Amino acid sequence: MNTFGNIFRLTSYGESHGVAIGGVIDGCPAGIAVDMDFIQNELNRRRPGQSKITTPRKEADEVEFLSGVFEGETTGVPIGFVIRNNNQHSSDYDNLREVYRPSHADFTYTQKYGVRDHRGGGRSSARETIARCVAGALAKLALRQIGVDIVAYTSQVGGIKLEKSYTDYDLSLIETTPVRCPDMEKANEMIELIQEVKSKGDTIGGVITCIIKGAPVGLGEPVFGKLHAALGGAMLSINAVKGFEYGDGFDVNHRGSEVNDVFYNDNGKISTRTNHSGGIQGGISNGQDIYFRVAFKPVATILMHQDTVDKNGEYVDLKARGRHDACVLPRAVPIVEAMAAMTILDYYLMSKKDRAFLL
Repeated sequence: MNTFGNIFRLTSYGESHGVAIGGVIDGCPAGIAVDMDFIQNELNRRRPGQSKITTPRKEADEVEFLSGVFEGETTGVPIGFVIRNNNQHSSDYDNLREVYRPSHADFTYTQKYGVRDHRGGGRSSARETIARCVAGALAKLALRQIGVDIVAYTSQVGGIKLEKSYTDYDLSLIETTPVRCPDMEKANEMIELIQEVKSKGDTIGGVITCIIKGAPVGLGEPVFGKLHAALGGAMLSINAVKGFEYGDGFDVNHRGSEVNDVFYNDNGKISTRTNHSGGIQGGISNGQDIYFRVAFKPVATILMHQDTVDKNGEYVDLKARGRHDACVLPRAVPIVEAMAAMTILDYYLMSKKDRAFLL
């Protein structure tokens, strides 16, 4: 299961400390203008070493397209791409070859496959998500042609939480802070908290909010294949994600009379006065903004002593080494956007019986 999608499909490959990360994108419509500056900027947003609150690993993360792009446009054939790994410190993981790190995939990978790449987690490393950002960037470029825009931001780190709706914030401010939060006061508090946690060798989690504007009515299937289920599956495939909610989600302290989205005639167009449903009703998009939240656990690698066992069941006093994020949220924002873009484009293409791209 290294392939994501139905029509617009990404198959990714590579490990954290292998030669490269890459992928093959199939089903991308022909004639999409490939803006390399935009794609590289998407990778830069996910790139390690971009600020004092992210891992200091230095990678250029430059993508090279091997096929499927000709004279600046997609051709409709499979798009192969590669991103070279240039800054591996594999020796940082020598002490982990036979040790099961707490809350990592070491034990489960070993039990399932009988072998694992212990260098930085191998295939289970979040470095794999760079392939998703490449595919997501291409999906965003395609979605631009039908007026769909996707933006995400950090809405909570630890106990520091944005209390207002996304509609109350200036989302153009998201990229002005390294934590990617549109509330400047809360952003500074989040940064201070991450730095405090990092100084102790510990980690902390939080929540990312994502908004999809301009999605057409009718995306999604009524029973199996609901749009919110697809988005939830996409988000839960991201490393460290523990929860997904859309619309009002777990805010259940209301009566139906308070949260029903009432329909009205908006100058000849049927719309809803509110959007508690999060833009999806009956598993199908209704034309309103789609918004959801994704919960990330604290990064499992902490630079502190922990008790664990090795593959022989012998107790080990473990202290991890290497370069790690104290909080994954800032770098996960573009990953959430990428998975949302791939999902929406995939479901849009499935909705087009003749497979023609434009409306």
